[in-house]
Amino acid sequence: MKELQLRDAKATLSAVVDQAVAGEPTVITRHGRKEAVLLSFEEWQRISRVPDFADLLLAFPGAPEDIPERARKPARALRDTGL
Repeated sequence: MKELQLRDAKATLSAVVDQAVAGEPTVITRHGRKEAVLLSFEEWQRISRVPDFADLLLAFPGAPEDIPERARKPARALRDTGL
């Protein structure tokens, strides 16, 4: 991943955006510290999507026999809170 100082990113923003769209993200630094990353909107959408629980379960690569059986004992009793 390419690094670019903030002042250089400002001066060449159009080219930096074109590179991001082409698949080359750029780390923007300020005073030598990494501050931001410029990447394509498509890539941002891809990595920011959080799968829901059902999608994770459906993506499980194992067979049903790989999943251990649930314990059938009842859940522990709740203490009387006096409410």
